Amino acid sequence: MAVILTLIIKPSFFSVESLVGFIKKFEHQIMIAYVVISLIRGLFLIPSTPFVLAGVVLFPESPVFVITVSMIGILFTAILLYYFSDILGFSKKLQQKFPKKMAKWEERLRSKHAIWIVTGWSFFPLVPTDLICYVAGIVKMPIQYLLIGITVGEILLIGCYVYMGVGLLEWVMG
Repeated sequence: MAVILTLIIKPSFFSVESLVGFIKKFEHQIMIAYVVISLIRGLFLIPSTPFVLAGVVLFPESPVFVITVSMIGILFTAILLYYFSDILGFSKKLQQKFPKKMAKWEERLRSKHAIWIVTGWSFFPLVPTDLICYVAGIVKMPIQYLLIGITVGEILLIGCYVYMGVGLLEWVMG
């Protein structure tokens, strides 16, 4: 509501020059907030994509920073979801609701191709990476395989988002 009201009363506040000035004025505070939000967003099961894209807009001159912060947040969330899937109660619910599918996923995530399955899942943008972390935790997939797969898949996806986003911003801003 505050944003809409400000937009109506003072639309110049949202001009490119005004926003750039605001970001430059509070750059360090925005960086800290971006890091903190990237770390805790996974606790609320919020996808990382909007935050990666926000990082591109906020820090277009620092793509490595955006990629690094995003990856740390994703891996932090993956570890939490892996270890706390039982505590959160998802294991019982999923095993009761989908016993055959869970048995299949247990077989897949304990196979020699498990890293590639996680990598593909993590790279595909239309499925939540958090889900594979839950399932991996439930079936007790070795965590190092989960983290390797997520790192490879997500770094490729985030790299695409960041570098295409920076290119698109440069093209739009002329």
